[in-house]
Amino acid sequence: MRFEFPLQQGVLLRRYKRFMADILLDDDSQLTAHCPNTGSMKNCNTPESRVWFWDSKNEKRKYPHTWELVEIDHQHWACINTGRANKLVVEGIESGVIEELQGYQKIRTEVKYGAENSRIDILLEGVEQSCYVEVKNVTLLMEDGIGAFPDAVSARGTKHLRELAAEVEKGNRAVLLYCVAHTGIERVVPADHIDSEYGQELRKAVASGVEVYAYRTDIQVEGEAPSITLKDSLEVDLSMPPDQP
Repeated sequence: MRFEFPLQQGVLLRRYKRFMADILLDDDSQLTAHCPNTGSMKNCNTPESRVWFWDSKNEKRKYPHTWELVEIDHQHWACINTGRANKLVVEGIESGVIEELQGYQKIRTEVKYGAENSRIDILLEGVEQSCYVEVKNVTLLMEDGIGAFPDAVSARGTKHLRELAAEVEKGNRAVLLYCVAHTGIERVVPADHIDSEYGQELRKAVASGVEVYAYRTDIQVEGEAPSITLKDSLEVDLSMPPDQP
């Protein structure tokens, strides 16, 4: 995936009010950019980190700049724009990178479904069966290459798990796919220490037949055209943490 506009660099001063970030530019001027991430962005919003953003040049936008990437500890990169995850997964399906989601005739996105008034990120339609794919963006690196989701309590994420399990009961296929947008993450676990209800609902959904996969991204920041693409699959570890029964 190429970005719509050339990316510019700066230094993060602060992220605040969820959707705003102040960035210091090379000429010592500052700007406020839109932060397209509703989570806590734990470990991804440290002041003085190098960041990449783009200018929409849309005068109708109050904040025309959008924050996309951040450098973490001078060794890893993460895409904090959660809106990229769905597009990356669609590309991964169409290119054949995501082997588990091949063989369907039609791809649709943002389709209304479920008893709890949800929208499925990706609906794959086949001759005999449909596949409901919920995509989650993972950027929280804990330690030893472990990535955790969610990075904040997520009632919405828990609801999506219930909706996926309901589709399995109807005879459809349901998949939760973690798009790992942090180059330092080597495997994914549920963040039980942050949202224990989500972790419980995830294991319950898997037991009912919901499939869970994780694919990491390759983020290239050097050169004139930074890019981000799905790379390969990672392990999803659903074993209970030591302090859980």
